Amino acid sequence: MRSFLTMLGIIIGVASVIILVSIVNGYMSSVVESFSSMGVNRISVRLTNLSSRSVDVDEMYSFYDEHKDLFAQMSPSVSVSAVVKKGEDSLDYTSVGGYSEEYLDIMGYELESGRNISYADIAARNKVCVVGYYVASELFGGPQEALNQTVKVNGYAFTIVGVAERQDEDELEEGGTDDFLWMPYSIATKLSRSADITSYTFATITTDNTDTCKTEIENYLYEVYKDEDLYDVTANSELLDSLNEQIAMMSGMLGGIAGISLLVAGVGVMNIMLVSVTERTREIGIRKSLGAKRGTIMQQFVIEAAVTSSIGGIIGIILGAIVTQVAGNLIGITATPTPVAVIISFSVSVGIGLIFGYMPANRAAKLNPIDALRSD
Repeated sequence: MRSFLTMLGIIIGVASVIILVSIVNGYMSSVVESFSSMGVNRISVRLTNLSSRSVDVDEMYSFYDEHKDLFAQMSPSVSVSAVVKKGEDSLDYTSVGGYSEEYLDIMGYELESGRNISYADIAARNKVCVVGYYVASELFGGPQEALNQTVKVNGYAFTIVGVAERQDEDELEEGGTDDFLWMPYSIATKLSRSADITSYTFATITTDNTDTCKTEIENYLYEVYKDEDLYDVTANSELLDSLNEQIAMMSGMLGGIAGISLLVAGVGVMNIMLVSVTERTREIGIRKSLGAKRGTIMQQFVIEAAVTSSIGGIIGIILGAIVTQVAGNLIGITATPTPVAVIISFSVSVGIGLIFGYMPANRAAKLNPIDALRSD
């Protein structure tokens, strides 16, 4: 029982390190996964055009055509503040914007029904649109029923030519990922009352060349503007890298906090081993009188402390793995014990046994055989 109580601190310490680190990593992995679905290969460009220095849509498309080896798609982005209506029904929080025919591929969406916006629609400024699953379901009852129907955007009638595939599998909600309306950017500039397009979205061919793509865009814009404050180029992959760094730092901090319990457990191991030395003083005296050397006595008690800590570490790993799985299922994330957390926590538990077991072992090894034999 005393040995088990000695190990209990180690068990709790190891298990807490594994549980905390694994749950944090599992939760953050789900955040990273959802962030990745936003497109880590995308680069957002924001411009501030002046009368003397500016980049228009045609010039940006010329740059894009010259670098087809780097970019997979490109689309101007025109945000429109609007209310979508159908008769008496209205959607106040629908995201309305104007884009090119490539925006669907940039977002990684598929069509549930109908067709995408075409280049002909953009050139002719046709009042057509692609809507999200929520808009089609809320106003018309479904994607098939919404095709070729008319909605009004700020008083202008638009024909629905396509409905995007459902993105949110859990629940369709107002303002969610399925609540949007896309129109040709050429007509969106009219609704936004600004012919000056200052926002673009690029998609790189691979995520490996994101830095190169960003550099090419920045070099081109600097040649035009001669002032870095007049444009902003942001790669989603950079935001993801920053998020991963924060996750690693948070995981390390929580692991360190949980590791304090291992330090406390080490003090418990040392105390128990000191008691053990006191109780076995006579045994130590007998062994030394029969020829046992100091190293042998020290080895006996160090091994005992290390084995106690190791067994506690193994039990802690098993307990931590079980609790991690249960906790992950309860909060709805995929949480599995990370190899790094398991290896570090177990190594620390063994190290604690060796370090905190050394002082009692050293004390036992230094006992005088005569004094030890006289002990009661």
